[in-house]
Amino acid sequence: MPDAKDVAPAVVLIVDDQAAVRRSLQMFLHVHGIAAEGAAGPTEALARVRRGGVGVVLQDMNFSVDTTSGEEGIALFRALRAVDPQMPVLLMTAWTSLEAAVLLVKEGAADYFAKPWNDDKLLGSVKTLLRMRELERENVRLRLEAHRDRVALAAEHDLRGLVYASPRMHKVVALALQIAPSDAPVLVRGPNGAGKEKLAEIVQANSRRADKPFVRVNAGALPEALVEGELFGTEAGAYTGATRSRAGLFEAADGGTLFLDEIGNLPLAGQVKLLRVLQTGELTRLGSTTTRKVDVRVVSATNADLRRAIEDRTFREDLYFRLNMIELVVPDLRDRLEDVLLLARTFLAEARTSARFSEEAERVLLAHPWPGNVRELSNRVKRACLVASGEVIGAEDLGLPDVDATSGAPSREAPRSVSHEEAAAALERHAGNVTKAAAELRLSRQAFYRRMEKTDKVRP
Repeated sequence: MPDAKDVAPAVVLIVDDQAAVRRSLQMFLHVHGIAAEGAAGPTEALARVRRGGVGVVLQDMNFSVDTTSGEEGIALFRALRAVDPQMPVLLMTAWTSLEAAVLLVKEGAADYFAKPWNDDKLLGSVKTLLRMRELERENVRLRLEAHRDRVALAAEHDLRGLVYASPRMHKVVALALQIAPSDAPVLVRGPNGAGKEKLAEIVQANSRRADKPFVRVNAGALPEALVEGELFGTEAGAYTGATRSRAGLFEAADGGTLFLDEIGNLPLAGQVKLLRVLQTGELTRLGSTTTRKVDVRVVSATNADLRRAIEDRTFREDLYFRLNMIELVVPDLRDRLEDVLLLARTFLAEARTSARFSEEAERVLLAHPWPGNVRELSNRVKRACLVASGEVIGAEDLGLPDVDATSGAPSREAPRSVSHEEAAAALERHAGNVTKAAAELRLSRQAFYRRMEKTDKVRP
């Protein structure tokens, strides 16, 4: 888990062997309300970063007299990233060490500035990086809180093996556990493959009905002519070929929970019968006049827009309100990227315990939009395990349609222009996590930083 240190306002650390440069930059940043400190070289800089509280490092590329290769700057940058992999680093370089600075940008440095630098551009970059650093720190805090809550929930409740890390999913799970002890009907909404049935299992497993039947049925797959018999049972002679009495799904679930999947596709005739049972707790088998009492909690699920279905008169409004006393909304996987790698690694461990994903494969996993949600992710990992030639799963092994088969990199055909506003919105969606925001937009971290800087207004 991430460290929760760095609670004080972040400072800019200026690393340069020339005292005049350090003083000049410190004064310049102080004038603009930004705290700054100086370090004369790598040893002092690394010690300061380890103490915490540094938001951005502004470093030179050379620290010894008559040295111009940039090798010292490369070594410092790599040492800084070893201490703090997310530390934003801005490079100051003379033209003689420009090649080394460009190399470090490819390795993850935010940007480089040739000496003498443009004050407005430098200030804009520092402000942008400090703001994103603060958002990342807030994300760390939220993740720590969510982790503690998840651990507590997992210790006290049965999560049916559900794996997640995202705050959005945590809210849904917490609500499911909160209402599980009641007998209230629950409607689970969400896209196909997102985990609606798993959430229904959690409700059942943490209810007073946990040791009672949990009966599952795809309501949308029931032919209209068979709905009544399947749900409520039949008596012998009810129709041609009915030679014996048979209990329906409601009776099978008596005392427990009935999970009605794809409820939005239930035929209207079946909706009328279902509503009556939910209102009275009583049913009559097809071909019978005897009323039977049942004690069944109903959890239903749909990926359909039931409000629209009500407007189109394909779903009864009274049934909707009867089913929807409590609503649980499962988010799309693309809206909870924190869960992608955790789920992928879990599926991989279940299939091949010693295998691992390459860095490129993990980047591709984060960049894919996952229209099929968790089910699609599971299938892609299973596929990768079958086709991978070694213990390292490469991006090409996943077989994703937007991955170049030869390079394993996301396809760059017809690149889309990303605006500053889109970048900021993505950053907000991912609670300040630059890596995930950049992955969503299919940008490198450096390109993402530049989008964020484009409309920053610098005031003297």
